[in-house]
Amino acid sequence: MLINASLGDMTIAVLQGGVSAEREVSLMSGATVVEHLRTICKEVRVIDPSHAGWLDTLSGVDFAFNILHGGAGENGSMQGLLSTLGIPQSGSGVLGAALGMDKLRSKSIWSAQGLPVADSEVLDADTDFRAVIERFGQVFVKPAYEGSSIGMSLATNEAELVEAYRSATQYRGPVFAEQRIVGEEYTVAILGNCALPAIRLAAQETFYDYHAKYISNDTQYFCPCGLSKEAEQALGKLAVRAFHAIDCTVWGRVDFMMDDQGQPYILEANTVPGMTSHSLVPMAARAAGMSISDLLTQIIALSLATGGPRV
Repeated sequence: MLINASLGDMTIAVLQGGVSAEREVSLMSGATVVEHLRTICKEVRVIDPSHAGWLDTLSGVDFAFNILHGGAGENGSMQGLLSTLGIPQSGSGVLGAALGMDKLRSKSIWSAQGLPVADSEVLDADTDFRAVIERFGQVFVKPAYEGSSIGMSLATNEAELVEAYRSATQYRGPVFAEQRIVGEEYTVAILGNCALPAIRLAAQETFYDYHAKYISNDTQYFCPCGLSKEAEQALGKLAVRAFHAIDCTVWGRVDFMMDDQGQPYILEANTVPGMTSHSLVPMAARAAGMSISDLLTQIIALSLATGGPRV
């Protein structure tokens, strides 16, 4: 396991910003990572792939900490590039990143392995939207390739479903409707093979959307989450199993809805979670007795322990 002394000899590139719809969140996350890494490593290079010539600034870098949210930074593209360049990097490799960013394929794999997911249906221009509402009742409409709830809407009738679909089509990839699970929302951060303390979320908005995640000061976070010890341990085991089922490694987060009967449903996995002041992985780490510097050190150590570039 990497120790702080060896980190002190390293030049680390922090990849932040980028060109995805989550650019602003990535810049906020990057600022947190840079602030804390500067206290524990030799040199930090702040690199924004949206800038011309950014590849040249990777020369001489010992490690790349990828905090690019969404798009090419999280869908396997950046992971593949860094692997090709032979630069050790944080987090999941190409396959885990690609699957983690694709909500539909993740759901398909989890379902095939008997893990609980909400029913859903892919939407297109020829969809019978009335039939979808009759089948599911209320649904969340989601672009399959976006994170941070971007492009996501709640639809309670046919007209809302049509409008939600049209809104979601402005983003890349397929759009799907997922049956709404009424209950409590939880998230579990993953570090290596371990689940950190679960967090229960309570947004003042209709659901935990982009505003609730990154802007609102009214969203409530409960850690301890209020579950019994046995229920929280079971949720943690399910999170780790779901994370590894789609080849995700090192660190990340798995989100759940839990219905009134206590049945959890996996919503999605996140392979490059936020590190902002509102972010959940640092919150879970603090509950486990870890500072942000401790968390970053562990992420780098676990990443290097995988044996170098991962494809």
